[in-house]
Amino acid sequence: MSKNLINNYRMGGYLLIAIGLINLRYQTGMSGVVGNSLIVIIPGALLLLSTWLSGFAQVSNARATKLFTLVVGLALVAFAILN
Repeated sequence: MSKNLINNYRMGGYLLIAIGLINLRYQTGMSGVVGNSLIVIIPGALLLLSTWLSGFAQVSNARATKLFTLVVGLALVAFAILN
């Protein structure tokens, strides 16, 4: 398992957490902002935490996992930006 691949997953997790927190800060006062931010923050935190699990290293190398993570991550980024 490549350390670069795990680092890419970690950076994706950090990205989602950061975008969610930025979304929370800049939309303060709007209705539903906490829920919308948590939609982005929670998957980011789960992705980040999963990179330290030994079983994730085996699963994350599969092409389907890479594609799924990329699609979901891009969808969450788009959701945070457009929301």
